[in-house]
Amino acid sequence: MSRPPSLTLPPCARAYRLDTERGAFAVQDARPEAAPIGTALLVPGFTGSKEDFIALLAPLAAAGFRAVAVDGRGQHETPGPRDERAYAQRELALDVLAQARALREPDGGPVHLLGHSLGGLVTRAAVLLDASPFRSLTVLSSGPAAIEASQQARVRMLIEALGTLDMAGVWRAMRALDPPEAADAATPPEIGAFLRRRWLNTVPEQLIATGRQMLEEPDRVAELAGTGLATHVVSGAVDYAWPVPSMDAMAERLSARRTVIEGAEHSPNAERPEKTAEALAGFWSGVG
Repeated sequence: MSRPPSLTLPPCARAYRLDTERGAFAVQDARPEAAPIGTALLVPGFTGSKEDFIALLAPLAAAGFRAVAVDGRGQHETPGPRDERAYAQRELALDVLAQARALREPDGGPVHLLGHSLGGLVTRAAVLLDASPFRSLTVLSSGPAAIEASQQARVRMLIEALGTLDMAGVWRAMRALDPPEAADAATPPEIGAFLRRRWLNTVPEQLIATGRQMLEEPDRVAELAGTGLATHVVSGAVDYAWPVPSMDAMAERLSARRTVIEGAEHSPNAERPEKTAEALAGFWSGVG
């Protein structure tokens, strides 16, 4: 679960609901002082939300990019139905395509797409449906197929718990399993309160359906390579969901740029945001 270092939007950003042909999505939208040299759509991961990217907004805007972080359907401040079918990967991918089209309207330019963790699988699916709205794809802490076997048991436990307990009960059970370093005492009170609020706001069927996707995702790297879209694989130096060597190999298969953010683990966007933003802006500037 990504923990944003702060919840304060920078002056360059505002929160609102982005209207698309597939409904409205809660976003945080940061813009540079001058006309942007590009627009980036930032898609969060499993149990995540737009706030996971909050520390990237100001440095990306300072580098000249408009950066829009989104809550997907059923995530935090974007509502969704109590029906697992609504969260099939294709449905989520179609949402991403609709968001990209809505963001292209002011200037007509393609969007730089980024997906974190589960979001990497969803954004890949969107590109495979239609790559034309995108100038590039960045896969952040996400691998070629299903998550690491050691993590699959945790996700299965969560899916089972979501089928028997309410969201508050599952939250209490998860906190009881946290290691000492993740205890509430080590988390600022406002961040702890936000994490709980975000969890309770998330639709359980969204978590069940997307959790299964992380367990069952096939290797689609060859398909992605076939699109010819410029790609960037970014991760921390350690990752528990997808081993770093598997992301190295994926980048090689994609002929992608590869960046490892030292000092970061599964959420470089929250753990080392300045270095992560520097890597993203450098790649996007090179793509054009």
